[in-house]
Amino acid sequence: MKYLITVIGPTAIGKTTLSIKLAQHFGCEIISADSRQFYREMSVGTAVPDPEELASAKHHFIQHKSIFDTYNVGDFEKDAISKLDELFSRNDYAVMVGGSGLYIDAILNGLDSFPDVPAAIRELVRGNYEKQGLSYLASEFEKHDPAYHRQLLSDNPQTLQNPHRLMRFVEVSIASGRPYSSYLNQKQTPRNFIPVIIGLEADRDLMYSHINERVDRMISNGLINEAKSVYTYKDLNALQTVGYRELFDHFDGKTTIEFAVSEIKKNTRRFAKRQLTWFKRKANAAWFDAATDLTQITQYIDEFIDNRKQLF
Repeated sequence: MKYLITVIGPTAIGKTTLSIKLAQHFGCEIISADSRQFYREMSVGTAVPDPEELASAKHHFIQHKSIFDTYNVGDFEKDAISKLDELFSRNDYAVMVGGSGLYIDAILNGLDSFPDVPAAIRELVRGNYEKQGLSYLASEFEKHDPAYHRQLLSDNPQTLQNPHRLMRFVEVSIASGRPYSSYLNQKQTPRNFIPVIIGLEADRDLMYSHINERVDRMISNGLINEAKSVYTYKDLNALQTVGYRELFDHFDGKTTIEFAVSEIKKNTRRFAKRQLTWFKRKANAAWFDAATDLTQITQYIDEFIDNRKQLF
């Protein structure tokens, strides 16, 4: 049997450190499922592992794309499964780590199947968006899929500010005559590995303190200059993320730098809360305090694998 040890949890909780230790312990390589770290122009603001960390264990899908590339969760699923097939051909173990819940789920369970959308409908939705703005997409989404709209408003309101995601929701709903959400979680794609899911968590105050400290380090490490270097391309989908949008507003003269940094901290804390909400839905995850000793975690993994082996 092959085992994909998957480390999940909110941002700044210590996933990178644990994943490296696990890869070293099991003598395997790491698949990154952090969609923000795919892009080589965004290293400081996405907390890409430093050179020493990258050298400590072989990583895949770190800064392998440009912000100018079109790359989505479907592309990642195809590429990552292909890479895992290669890794499992020579090792019984691999580690996957990341805070992007959709990308983690794509590897563990496969993507949901959606109907084809005719080009005419795509053009209609995009044309209306270009004329009427985000409010058109939000209104159409709420009309066609009110339950999912309420869920996102509560759990992931940032999605409601993403025109690319909203256009997809609306296109599918119009083309099929069914709510977009009716196509979610409809299938499980067979995988040739068994996932061992390790979740990291911490006291909320401590977690928020770590987030604030990380943002301060990012600023010290050059986040402002990094954001300036991509400011011209601020409308690209890859740059619609916390840490960059707030600085773009500052560059536009809308806010002070002090306010922008405080907003990065606030929005990152909100993002971490949404991550936990997403990941806590996984009934088969084992949750550990972020300060837990590695030995306890590897002992759990060993026992999990032993129990699985007894079933076959």
